[in-house]
Amino acid sequence: MHPSICLFEELQLRVNQQVLGQETVVEQLVIALIANGHVLIQGLPGLAKTRAVNALAAEVSAQLNRIQFTPDMLPADITGSEIYNNQTQSLSFKPGPVFCHFLLADEINRAPAKVQSALLESMAESQVSVAGVSHSLPELFMVLATQNPVEQEGTYPLPEAQMDRFLMQVLVDYPDKNAEKKMLQLLRAATNSRLAAATPKLTVDAVLAARAEVEQVYVNDNIDQYIVDIVDATRFPQKFSTELAELIDLGASPRATIALDKCARARAWLAGRDFVTPEDVKVVCHAVLRHRIVLSFTCINLKLTSDDVIDKLLENVTFV
Repeated sequence: MHPSICLFEELQLRVNQQVLGQETVVEQLVIALIANGHVLIQGLPGLAKTRAVNALAAEVSAQLNRIQFTPDMLPADITGSEIYNNQTQSLSFKPGPVFCHFLLADEINRAPAKVQSALLESMAESQVSVAGVSHSLPELFMVLATQNPVEQEGTYPLPEAQMDRFLMQVLVDYPDKNAEKKMLQLLRAATNSRLAAATPKLTVDAVLAARAEVEQVYVNDNIDQYIVDIVDATRFPQKFSTELAELIDLGASPRATIALDKCARARAWLAGRDFVTPEDVKVVCHAVLRHRIVLSFTCINLKLTSDDVIDKLLENVTFV
């Protein structure tokens, strides 16, 4: 096994020690990190969304900035702005919190759409434009946004254009009883969180090197066809199943195809393989597609979730 893979296995282990009962969430965050993508983390309050991001960032020797989104925010609060200098009698750019390696956008759906949209350029192009001048962001730049379900009071649904910029949407659910019991015991000890995050084990260069290795993971033509077929089934479900056609109103964009490829390669690399299998694609499929498909009213009336629809999708699309 490549030594760098061991570093990321240790990363998952250390984060799992701090965020108990959320192994799938931690794995998906690590996949997104080495696949060079942004993550939208959704779950009810109190389920350790912010803690998971802090734990991950603490394991990397990189800068983490946090923005607590509120209804009265302005776009300049994220990107920065031009300020007047009395001494030089000129304008100069003061960078905002977006200029960092890890940006924790906490409760992103509590800010209006124009503020959420301020992140669009930085997420898509790794740069920020202010007063007609573009400012580059670090090579390692990752937005980790948390949001509460949109049915909660005081929240605003994210624009579809911004949702599509997220590589994955990770759902955080309640931990099982054993994990919650262990959490209580560790909290009483009052040492776990301080010791676990004491010394970062990963450098920015190690993350960038891992990304370069992931790019070399082999994907054969059959896997490419499987990925394209899955995304195509979200757009033209009637070709695969009448039932599926009644559940999906709008399919995924080509970004979904690219995201499936990147995440499948990242998972294969973490497993110590230099090639992608159909199982890699299936495992990352829900996190990549759940925020990119629009469900029909029939689906909502049947109380089916995006994950339920993706399950049916994978049943109908076969790997050849």
